[in-house]
Amino acid sequence: MSTDTPALHPDAQELIERHGMTAHPEGGFFVERFRSGHGVRPMDDREERSALTSILFLLDASVLEGISRLHRVRSDEAWYHLDGAPVELTLLPPDTGSHHPDHIHLGQDTPDAFVPAHWWQAARTTGAWSLVACAVGPGFDFKDFDLLRDDPAAARRMQERFPEAAALI
Repeated sequence: MSTDTPALHPDAQELIERHGMTAHPEGGFFVERFRSGHGVRPMDDREERSALTSILFLLDASVLEGISRLHRVRSDEAWYHLDGAPVELTLLPPDTGSHHPDHIHLGQDTPDAFVPAHWWQAARTTGAWSLVACAVGPGFDFKDFDLLRDDPAAARRMQERFPEAAALI
């Protein structure tokens, strides 16, 4: 391993290898575990999607300080804490109202959380590493995925509305 590559926590490295995880564009590591063979047509302009998809997602504190960057999905998403340190999930509404960010601490006391379609979301491990599962319905497709940092104008607007979330962009 080069000196530029951070050393992952040994438990995180073992999980990545065991499950065949790869790097995710938002940060962290993932592997798709399920994609329904049943299709549904979302009630918007999208084509048919799998009814449900599910991934394992791992955050390690040595990679991007253990965060997944602010992103949104055009479908509802459920998060489930599985192992490791609790996860702080930050949710930002898509509209310009006066809503404040939601901060949910996924862990033993709150093992699941739900993100409405189109909401910006980011996650951060509160320890060395965290393992979660995420289910999306209608199923996930990268065509339905946006990273906030890829839209500088939207990123500026969100940073003005929620300055405390700037580090998650």
